[in-house]
Amino acid sequence: MKEKLERYAAIKRLVNQHAITAQEELLKLLLAEGFDVTQATLSRDLKALGISKTPAQNGTYIYSLPDPEALSKYRQRLKADLLRGFVALDFSFNLALIKTHPGHAAAVAFALDNMGIEEILGTIAGDDTVLVIPLDGLSRDRFRKGIVEKIPELKELI
Repeated sequence: MKEKLERYAAIKRLVNQHAITAQEELLKLLLAEGFDVTQATLSRDLKALGISKTPAQNGTYIYSLPDPEALSKYRQRLKADLLRGFVALDFSFNLALIKTHPGHAAAVAFALDNMGIEEILGTIAGDDTVLVIPLDGLSRDRFRKGIVEKIPELKELI
């Protein structure tokens, strides 16, 4: 966990200090600082930190940190959507299955994909079911802990 927090801090600092136009540039800067991460990990980090591309004065697009207040409101909306639809969590081997109220699976999956829960590789939504694909080798307990860190209200439900 410490390495992830240090990496997050480095990403924020680098984005503030440099006009970065591509993930490859950021990967090289991170590597120069001792963070050897994959493009997939960097993509998840950028999503978790709310970093996106914004127009620069020269007509290009550069990575920028989000407005903290706007990011907080966005994550609160995602959390509310997830809690509104959530019914139960079950597992089958290394896959997680979230049952939702009918018609809520897409909103729950979207929230999970966009809340920066590093333990989640991706989701697939039906009408009342979300298949959650955790990172390879992740234990069920670590999966639960990762979700509860972002959504403490789920602690008693999962």
